[in-house]
Amino acid sequence: MERSDESLIDAINKGDSEAFEKLYHRYRDWVYRLAWRFTGDENKAQDVLQETFVYVLSKVPNLHLTAKMTTFLYPAVKHISFRITEKTTHIPLEETDDEPACNIDMKVLDGQSDIGAVLAALPAKQQEVILLRYVDDFSVEEIAESLGVPAGTVKSRLNSALKRLREEPRTKKYFFE
Repeated sequence: MERSDESLIDAINKGDSEAFEKLYHRYRDWVYRLAWRFTGDENKAQDVLQETFVYVLSKVPNLHLTAKMTTFLYPAVKHISFRITEKTTHIPLEETDDEPACNIDMKVLDGQSDIGAVLAALPAKQQEVILLRYVDDFSVEEIAESLGVPAGTVKSRLNSALKRLREEPRTKKYFFE
């Protein structure tokens, strides 16, 4: 039987390096894909992966989960990705709702180029909640916790993004009328 994240965290806090290795292997691919989505670069995504788990280790022996592990990891991956990307390109500190996101992993969309192109044109905050909800399978509450915003804000962003996707001729075929 596979150990729960909470059980692994307890063991990690007690110095169990095998528990850390299991946690790492459980989440490394997810962290890498997310980092790739933020950075758009293999090497930078690898750096983010490494720094994310260094960050997790820095929280030991007081690491405690109050939500799913992915909810805990998401803000760290996002922050580290932007910091690493910022070294080579300028990223505005404050995005407006009208700004398109810089990077999107088209591979994660299974070759759906119409959807990928439309998603890439969405404002960054809308794109982020769409990807968290429908690619990473976060609940509205998990998205809210990860982003540090109220659930109502997440719902509003999701609603606005879905409306834009429904109205876009290239993606209309994916929605039931």
